[in-house]
This record gives sequence, structure tokens and C-alpha cells, in this order.
Amino acid sequence: MGTADVEAVWRIESARVVAALTRFTGDFGLAEDAAQEAVAEALVSWPRAAPANPAGWLMATARRRAIDAIRRRIALQDRYALLAAGPAVDDEIDPDRIDDDVLALMFVSCHPVLSREARVALTLRVVGGLSSEEIARAFLVPVPTVQARITRGKKTIAAAGVPFELPAAGERRARLGGVLSVLYVIFTEGSTATSGDRLLRPDLAYEAIRLARTLAALLPDEPEVHGLLALCELTAARFPARTGPDGAPILLADQDRRRWDVSAIRRGLAALAYKMCS
Repeated sequence: MGTADVEAVWRIESARVVAALTRFTGDFGLAEDAAQEAVAEALVSWPRAAPANPAGWLMATARRRAIDAIRRRIALQDRYALLAAGPAVDDEIDPDRIDDDVLALMFVSCHPVLSREARVALTLRVVGGLSSEEIARAFLVPVPTVQARITRGKKTIAAAGVPFELPAAGERRARLGGVLSVLYVIFTEGSTATSGDRLLRPDLAYEAIRLARTLAALLPDEPEVHGLLALCELTAARFPARTGPDGAPILLADQDRRRWDVSAIRRGLAALAYKMCS
């Protein structure tokens, strides 16, 4: 299993790993650090011997790193006992299961106590699984700037005592707009870049779509979520025709519609229909 395979698994499973560890430890920063240590270890060990259950391996390794870190924190001995006695079922992750931990992680990453820049950076890092380098490259900012935003964001969450839990139904609806705004900012930067010499940054836009799909699966009865997903899918459908070979933008009236992504159009229309029925 090569580096690309490790990165692919990490991109899919990172949110679940960080979310579960945050619930166990009560420490958002510790959970994210332990998960990063686990993927760093995977980059070294998996090429030599690929695990039968990569997701479970990441969870088990990150959990051990969290235990090691908590052991070094004398004041957190009670939390260590709780973590060490936790259920072992986390080692047997169902890759098709998306649980409320991931949804809680989204709401924590997009909490109102954070600046917009910190919300975007944290969401891409802990929910999307992107590295600081990838986020910096996507937004054309220095890596230290991204790292500082992530560090400040985690400290702000800790200082504000933000609990790792799903907001109550009423509060969840009130804060959902903030989560959707973060995803829209990410998608917009990917679909119409605000800086640099490229109009499109498809990787960033598609990451926003992936996160929107996850959110739609977690909140199937929220029409605004499906509305955002429909907007993103239908906009992204035109990506292949929006620029010429030299990267110059092509106006809508001049685009070759045969190059539009029919599958994305179908997904967008399906999301729109779901929104209308919700």
C-alpha cells in the first residue's frame, strides 16, 4: 500500500477518527493531534505491511496515541481512565456508517466563536482530512498562515469550552446556516478563485461537494442542505467547459454544452427535487 493509498484512506476516515477521539477525550486539539500521528505512522508502516482493516488500524493507533498523550497530563487521569476503559468496537469500523460524531465535528469546526478563516481551515483539516500544505495551496496563502489559523482555532474552541456534542434541535437549525456558509465559501473559492492565475480549483470545489454530500446524508430532512448540494453539483457540471486549453474563461453562451458533466447535472437535479419534497 503506497502513499496515495494511505492518503485516500485518510481523506475518507479522518473525520470519523477525529470525531470519535474528541468524544472519548473531550479534547478537540488532542484528538486531531493523535489522528495526525496515526496517519504519519501509517505512511511508514503500511507500505511494508498493509492492514486488513485500514480504518480500524487508524482508529486503534490514534486511540493509543491519545492515551499516551493523556498519560503525560497528570491533571487528566480521570479522562484517561474513561478512555482506556472505552469500548473496543471502534477498532471494527463499518466504512459505510456515517454517525452523529461526524456531524458534531462539523458543528464544532464551524462554531460561531471562530473567525471565518479559522472555520474554513478547521473544516478542511479535521473534517475533510486535507493537510496544511493542501489548504495553503488551495487558497494561495503561506503554510504557516494556515497552521496558525488551525492552532488558534483549536485554542479558541478549548478556551470557550465548546462541548463536543450535537446542538439541540433548535440551536442546530440556527447554526446550520454557519456550516453551510463555510461549505459555500470553500466551493466558491474552487469554482471562481479569488487569486492566482487559474479560474478554477476543481479539487477544492469537489471537496466542498463531498462534505455537502456527507452533511446531506446526516441531515436528510434539511432542505437548505440539499439546496446547497444542488447548487454545487449543477455549477460543477459546467467545469469541463468553463475554460479553454489556455485556461481562459469561456462565457456561458459560448460553452460547448456537450462537455458538461451529465452525471453531475442528474445529481444536482435529484438534490433539488429532494429539497422541494422536504
